[in-house]
Amino acid sequence: MASFKINGGIKLHGEIKPQGAKNEALQILCATLLTEKKITIYNIPDIRDVNKLISLLSDLGVSIRKVGTGAMSFQADNINLDYLKSDEFKQKGSSLRGSIMILGPLLSRFKKGYMPQPGGDKIGRRRLDTHFVGLTNLGAKFNYIESESLYQIEAANLSGCYMLLDEASVTGTANIVMAAVLAKGTTTIFNAACEPYLLQLCNMLNRMGAKISGVGSNLLAIEGVEELHGTEHTMLPDMIEIGSFIGMAAMTQSEITIKNVNYDALGLIPEVFRRLGIQVVKKGDDLFIPEQESYEVESFMDGSIMTIADAPWPGFTPDLISIALVTATQAKGSVLIHQKMFESRLFFVDKLIDMGAQIILCDPHRATVIGLNRSYPLRGIRMSSPDIRAGVALLIAALSAKGTSIIDNIDQIDRGYQNIDERLRKIGADIERI
Repeated sequence: MASFKINGGIKLHGEIKPQGAKNEALQILCATLLTEKKITIYNIPDIRDVNKLISLLSDLGVSIRKVGTGAMSFQADNINLDYLKSDEFKQKGSSLRGSIMILGPLLSRFKKGYMPQPGGDKIGRRRLDTHFVGLTNLGAKFNYIESESLYQIEAANLSGCYMLLDEASVTGTANIVMAAVLAKGTTTIFNAACEPYLLQLCNMLNRMGAKISGVGSNLLAIEGVEELHGTEHTMLPDMIEIGSFIGMAAMTQSEITIKNVNYDALGLIPEVFRRLGIQVVKKGDDLFIPEQESYEVESFMDGSIMTIADAPWPGFTPDLISIALVTATQAKGSVLIHQKMFESRLFFVDKLIDMGAQIILCDPHRATVIGLNRSYPLRGIRMSSPDIRAGVALLIAALSAKGTSIIDNIDQIDRGYQNIDERLRKIGADIERI
């Protein structure tokens, strides 16, 4: 298994371009199952999770052709539903959480689908109730075959209805929308997730002939149509990478320009890092992060300690909580990090403490970070990446640390970050894959 060897304490300099959005890609790729016509997708990130899903779609019978760098065409005109019952599918599907989103398109177009218990990051309980409750509201019958850890869902017909989601699940909303576009009648979804990824998915489906209104809001109305046709679609830049690069620039005292960020789709991300004292300058569609000797955490207007918490969009994305936490370790001042949505996502802080960070883990959801204001640089250690986002937080810590760090289990990082070592070397990082 590969590891990263990082000699830290080096200032970086230059331009870096974010990859296509991982979380958007998983939805968009599943949506190609909704039509037998060709769909061409651009800015696809070359990362492990996305490549796994592309391989799964190919095995299912989707014709896939590379048409350029980061660009592929998909045509689902010869789907083999028997593959869904194979041991190979169970193995592949269970290794990728995003594969759950093939259920909505399969149910919508072929009236049935199967899905093994999906995997993904070990960051706490990640329930699937929203997916299945929404699909059964449309008329599907759901069964869990416990002996095979296999979800089975089928429907002779899907009919539109009103539903109030119990949580604004991004993947749950995507699955329900993809099922509803070919259902009879009108489906109304209240408390729908409204992340930019959902906006992108709905806009693509509308270009394919769907009739979705309320796009970008938490109230969607979907009028079912008979069929969908092909289209072209370009992925957004990955907002999680953009936030990661902001934190990396601050921690390493580097001057970095993040190219083509699509600023309007970043929501609160730049503002949250500004609250940590980091200068984030918008230049056209780029973000410029100047070299800063120090950065000071703001206080709230009443003088109370700054709290950074995750929330459904347009709140601060939970995928950047670990990045905000590691960035705060070298700020001036203290901050409370509150990870509300996943109860195991802060457990990587023991590695930062071993590096010299001053962090109090209050409980599985909250950590108080006492910023060191660079008075005591982090020190290099050997550690292991527990999940995608914590892995990159540890990578940022290692880049800023004094001495050499080894990060094991970097397959986790490769799941979400495209050729990250090569891209960092181009702006001056001393990082080696071993």
